[in-house]
Amino acid sequence: MTFEVVFYLLIAAVVVGVPLYALRVRGKTYAAFVSVVLLLSMPGVIVGEGRLETWFSADWLPAFRGLALYAVVVAGVHLSHLVRAQMRSRWFRALVSVPGQVTIAAGAMMIAWLLVWLPLRLVFAALDYESGLLALAWLDLLPPVLACLSVVTSTRPVAEVVRVRLGDDGPSTVERAPVERHRGVEPPPLETRPLRIVQITDPHLGPWQSVRSLRSIVSSLLEHDPDLVLLTGDFLTMESMGTPGALFEALEALREREGDCYAIFGNHDHEAPEEVRAGLLRNGIDLLIDDARIAETPAGPVQLIGADHVWHGRAEHLTNLLAAHPRVEGHLRLLMLHDPLGFRDIEPGAVDLVLSGHTHGGQVGLVSFGLDWTVLSRSAWPDHGLFARGSNRLYVHRGTGFYGFPLRVGVPGEASLLELVRD
Repeated sequence: MTFEVVFYLLIAAVVVGVPLYALRVRGKTYAAFVSVVLLLSMPGVIVGEGRLETWFSADWLPAFRGLALYAVVVAGVHLSHLVRAQMRSRWFRALVSVPGQVTIAAGAMMIAWLLVWLPLRLVFAALDYESGLLALAWLDLLPPVLACLSVVTSTRPVAEVVRVRLGDDGPSTVERAPVERHRGVEPPPLETRPLRIVQITDPHLGPWQSVRSLRSIVSSLLEHDPDLVLLTGDFLTMESMGTPGALFEALEALREREGDCYAIFGNHDHEAPEEVRAGLLRNGIDLLIDDARIAETPAGPVQLIGADHVWHGRAEHLTNLLAAHPRVEGHLRLLMLHDPLGFRDIEPGAVDLVLSGHTHGGQVGLVSFGLDWTVLSRSAWPDHGLFARGSNRLYVHRGTGFYGFPLRVGVPGEASLLELVRD
């Protein structure tokens, strides 16, 4: 058989076989999910393989074709193993999960990219403008190249010190506010000691975040000797939900900071609440479910309020929560809120700072190039960084990990020390 026949038969086997296997073993919901993922990505893999072949010489073409076959196989194996999800070894992640997810992401991006340029291609074809078509052919390399480069962005969060300035006034609507980020250099000293916070959010233990890697991240963050460690939800994925005790092991370094660590639930934590609760409480982490605590720190007393994640009635939920825990005079007032969309529902002056995650920083954008733009920039969601409304401030962490779309593209994760400064 020719390579083309083998390639198409293999893709057909994956597109048909994996959903049928999922339907039989796990049920309709996951089967439907897998079907959508494959239908969005495999056409792009087919088109991409055909276009990229033209860039390889006869000597290199067999190697490229072998790589293309491998990519399709591992994409199918990765999605199949989620039928009986559990945490896998580093070798499985390196040889199957990561290349499989890169294949899925590259295929989806290829289709989107081709659709963007389709009108111009049609115009050039109608005008018989061969030079223009050749110029656009170079662009076909971008989705797979970008997907491969994004593995680096996806693998480990960026270490930085972030200075968040609190204020007494601000805009009447939610707007982005300036924030200081110091990467690779010590920030200049301050006249007064800031409150030092380590925020861990959206670690999503799974194919991109092993127990070992999260343990390493947590240990390195504790070297900053923070006053508080605040965990703002979404700890697990399908894989880690199927591996009891994974979260406990990953966060074990926080046991030495018992009394300084507080957590809330994110949306995914409601899929396995007892597993998340056990992993947190066994490490001495205080789980706040619509509750509040007073924390005494070297920078002064802090009133901490933890909001549970809700899907409906967000404004009423937050209003009632803040009313149930009124401001304590002389205390910095912080709200831990997984989804930053709720920030606009908080009355000006109700809090000093909201700490959120959920968006993974936008996950696809130009942050790696020093620009704030992400795919969420024009949406209702504050995507990453500091925002203001009145005297309220919101800090959206880019995430300790990520989940969903299988790559971070131009938006690295975050491993930061937050220093809160009062103007």
